[in-house]
Amino acid sequence: MSIPTKLARGFTLIELLVALFVFSILAITAYRGLNSVTQTRTHIDKETRKWQALERFFARLDGETAQVLQRPVRTANGAEAPAWVGSPSATGSLEDAQLVFTRNGGFDAEGAPLPPQRIGYRLRQDKLELLRWTALDSAPYNEPTVDALVEGVSEFNLRFLSSRMAWEMQWPPLISDAALPKGVEVELILKSGEKLTRFFSLR
Repeated sequence: MSIPTKLARGFTLIELLVALFVFSILAITAYRGLNSVTQTRTHIDKETRKWQALERFFARLDGETAQVLQRPVRTANGAEAPAWVGSPSATGSLEDAQLVFTRNGGFDAEGAPLPPQRIGYRLRQDKLELLRWTALDSAPYNEPTVDALVEGVSEFNLRFLSSRMAWEMQWPPLISDAALPKGVEVELILKSGEKLTRFFSLR
């Protein structure tokens, strides 16, 4: 029995071209969809890392300001630097910072007390950095270790609450006050446009 000619013939060139065209459209649509999903995931991962870094920074600062010591430090030339020093901006030198203070050293793994520490924070090249000095006295003349905490920061603003309940832009203030402020307000303005403000009480 012979097979009908209409059933035996294959696809025509036009049918193949149409099929290839439809397949190409589907492939392009699928690629764009996958690329969009990938870009969205990359953006979400980046945003997640950014907010996690900010959360760690504020948590760190909260813990450290809770352990501030009213302990001035002695510089290498014999002068005394206040226990808490705050300024609107850093000069850019390696050891300079916008916020520097003395804090309790905490405890080691065996529970033994550690010596007090001198630490600082500053904004440098769009990065919020933590400075740690190896020694307490003469600390401003020791080369600190520097760790980047948060990237993409355009402004790091500080102001300090005095015992007169007045805001000061630097510490110690021009008008004599207590050794430590009552609190510090930290404002971060990110390059992405967000503004974050936190207040930390010292006493």
